This record gives sequence, structure tokens and C-alpha cells, in this order.
Amino acid sequence: MNGQRETNSLELAAARFQRDGYFLVKGLIAPERCGEIRNWVANALSPLQGPAEYEADVGYDGSPGTREAYGGNTPRRLLNVFSRDQLFRDLALDKGVSEYLQAFIRRQKILVSQCHHNCVMTKHPGFSSSTMWHQDIRYWSFDRPELVSAWFALGNEQQVNGGLLLIPESHELNLDRGRFDRNLFVRDDLMDNQTLIEKSLSVDLNAGDVLFFHCRTIHAAGRNETDSTKVSVVFTYHDQDNQPIPGSRSAQYPSIGLPG
Repeated sequence: MNGQRETNSLELAAARFQRDGYFLVKGLIAPERCGEIRNWVANALSPLQGPAEYEADVGYDGSPGTREAYGGNTPRRLLNVFSRDQLFRDLALDKGVSEYLQAFIRRQKILVSQCHHNCVMTKHPGFSSSTMWHQDIRYWSFDRPELVSAWFALGNEQQVNGGLLLIPESHELNLDRGRFDRNLFVRDDLMDNQTLIEKSLSVDLNAGDVLFFHCRTIHAAGRNETDSTKVSVVFTYHDQDNQPIPGSRSAQYPSIGLPG
């Protein structure tokens, strides 16, 4: 009976994901695991253990102009975390996470990408920048735009500290190229886009929550206006039959299969 309830729960979650382009699972990761990872991140940030991406590198609204500018050495992402520690490998390959991914992607064999996300996301007070409206697929080159990201919250996330904003059902939209700027961010100067953005919602998260979202779901995030650094882990997954385009950035490192 318990197995049947779990199956039904996954089916309902998959239906919601297909409809909305995202699904939030509360408390999927145990608090003690979140604490272990937070401790690892704290040690990796001071002193900084690269490779890392800095706020100055992204050029987003509010970021320092160069690494040499005041606040320019503020880290935004700790990169390649899957290969850095068993804590992250266990998180990326977690059985509970895998069960949701199999339901969302509708395949048994799921791989985690080492080329995209695969990072600790940080938003520091003072020098965190705003992430403009975009679809993650703009960065990636795969046979099909059918990838799912898992966002692991290690603490509380709200709009005030740079939490995620999502536009429900936007993964089903086929927007004209002219509705994006040259960097493929959604243009907020267009009335049609403004109407679309008005449908957005803020996703509030607590430590242990996992937010799954489609690679075509339009999302954004503001600055961290609090006094505490926000820390999250993000991995991206794809079906074994959905391969990266040879020679592209998406094919730089091999993907790793989840236990099936």
C-alpha cells in the first residue's frame, strides 16, 4: 500500500511538473546533510578554493565592473563541485532525487551533467547581482531542450535574499527571437514581456527543499539585501538518449549516470 501511495505521489508530481515547468519537494534532503555541505562551503569560501566564478565575471545588474574593482573578487559560484567531494556526488546521485527525475523526464536512465550548473551558488551581501529573466537552455547544446535542474536549498531562500522567481508554464512558450536581447535575456522593455513577467512568483525555500525546474522555464533572481550569504547547490540532468552536441561546451566533460 505504501508503494502504491508513493507511485501515485510521483505521478501527481510529474503531472504538476509537466503543467507548470517546475515542482518543489519540501524537506527532501535531511537537515544534517545540509549542515555538512554548509560547513564544506564555508571552508571553501574562506580562503577561496577555486575554480570559481566571480560576480565581476557575469556582468549582471549590480555586479562590480572588474575583479579589481571594489567587491570584484566576490565569488558567485564554486564550480565543478561533483568532482570535488563525495558530499556532492552523494547529493547529485541521491535516490530520492533520482525517483523524481525519472518521473519528470519519463526515462529510467538519467545522467547528471558535469558541464552545466554542477556548482554551489552563493549570493553575498553587498555585491550580489540580479539575474535577469532567462531560460537555462540558452547556455546549453543538446539534441533536445529537455533537461531538468535540481536546486538544493541549504538555508532559507526568499525574494529578499535573492531567491528564485519563476514564470509558471513558460517552458511551453515559443517566444520570437526579438523578445530576447543579444545575450538571450528576456527584454523587459516590451509590453508582451512585461505582461508575462507579471505572472511570475517567488519560490520560498527552506534548508532541505529541492526545486526541480525545466530548462525552458523562464526564471530570474534579485540581489541579496540581507546581512547573510545565501548558499545553494545546483545540478542539471538529462536523459541518456538526449546527448550533448559534439564539440560544444555541453560535451566538455562526460555526464554521470544515476543509479537505476
